[in-house]
Amino acid sequence: MNHRSPLVAALLLAVSLPALQACFPVVATGVAVGVLAVTDRRTVGAQTEDEAIEWKASGRISDRFKDSVHVNVTSYNRKILLTGEAPSEQVKAEIGEVVGKVDNVVTVWNELQVGPVSSLSARGTDSYTTSKIKARFVDSGQFSANHVKVVTEGGIAYLLGIVNEREAKAAIQVTRTTSGVRKVVNVLEVVSDAETRRIDAALASQQKPTPPAEAPVENRGR
Repeated sequence: MNHRSPLVAALLLAVSLPALQACFPVVATGVAVGVLAVTDRRTVGAQTEDEAIEWKASGRISDRFKDSVHVNVTSYNRKILLTGEAPSEQVKAEIGEVVGKVDNVVTVWNELQVGPVSSLSARGTDSYTTSKIKARFVDSGQFSANHVKVVTEGGIAYLLGIVNEREAKAAIQVTRTTSGVRKVVNVLEVVSDAETRRIDAALASQQKPTPPAEAPVENRGR
């Protein structure tokens, strides 16, 4: 297997994801969820709350605005990023207010663009761009790709995650130089080197397998 394998695998995944998502709202297994939980710098509680926030916010937007808008809701550490399109500044602001009232939401980054709803082909292009960015994260070897979440909308790449300054600079540089990216928006949560070391050490301890119990030794004597 050559050194481009991560890139190829990521690109193939990007092609297949839209089809999978059209059939199922969530595609996950217990194993996959467990792996994500121990490689994500958020606490398990924060990850669970983020999932609940996304479902609640998306539901409220859909109930109120129906098909007149296209909104992606991404919650990371209880901070919401809104991307997509709204027909007017008023609707954009209303969506931000609706989402801001969801339980446990700390901050709302309202990055909705005012304009017509994007086409499926445009969204597919954005998914492809996201996959290229993630693959280049892996190829760069400068930080763990699992620590930076990428959302691409209209060629604009948004970066979320808990990182130190060195990792933030590397992630921004890799993203900025990826083909298809028109602009990079940095919404990373930058913490100290000591804090990322503490978090990573805690994650590493969670991944250590529990040693199997030793079988009892029967002493029959002679």
